[in-house]
Amino acid sequence: MIENLVSIIMPSYNTEKYISESIESVIAQTYKNWELLIIDDCSEDLTIQIIQKYLKVYPNIFLIQLEKNSGAAVLRNKGIEKANGEYIAFLDSDDLWEENKLEIQINFMKENNCAFSFTEYMEIDEMGNDLGILIKVPVKAITYRSYLLTNPIGCLTAVYSVKKLGKVYMPLIRKRQDATLWLRILNTGKKAYPIKENLAKYRIRKSSISSNKINLIKYQWALYRKIEKLSLIESIFYLSSTVIVKLFKLKEKRMKWIWR
Repeated sequence: MIENLVSIIMPSYNTEKYISESIESVIAQTYKNWELLIIDDCSEDLTIQIIQKYLKVYPNIFLIQLEKNSGAAVLRNKGIEKANGEYIAFLDSDDLWEENKLEIQINFMKENNCAFSFTEYMEIDEMGNDLGILIKVPVKAITYRSYLLTNPIGCLTAVYSVKKLGKVYMPLIRKRQDATLWLRILNTGKKAYPIKENLAKYRIRKSSISSNKINLIKYQWALYRKIEKLSLIESIFYLSSTVIVKLFKLKEKRMKWIWR
């Protein structure tokens, strides 16, 4: 482990339209002590060729190519395995960071001696246009139980300390593997500390799993029952709470669109 180094885990698969912008948002960081680990899942477009151009210029950008298509959890875990940093951060190959994201977040974690933090972020469309929707963080730090109620942590904003937690890996499930990782961390008694600043941009793509709300509910139910082993009553309670929160946020989004 290299002290103060941030290892950024970036899974990629057929993201030739977006990956340059994502990589550039890392290169532009005001915090310069980072390494970018791009793990590719057998892309069939020009993604690899685009990445290779950066490899020739930046010695702290690395490419790991899997031999068979394996899914996001395997990709991220491979990145975590190869990471050398004191901190681990996540950025998908179609999402973006503000240039001061790492500087603000790492300074916050050091000043507050915390092991796990996350920030606010904006939603953008496939073309990169701002949708005017800010995903806010809660006022208080998140515990295991409060996370089950609200699921407030965006993967592109999360950073955890290897020095304080060791390397924590994602379960090999198709969806909600990031949520399960956060729960693994929180279940140790640690808290996730919110940073009330918008430091990232999450791209909403029509083809993404997260755009299908019914599937998300199914995956959330599986997370409660199969992964976290919650009782039927607990699972119904937490799922109902999650759905209510999501519906409230959806209503809030629609109102913002009306007033734009």
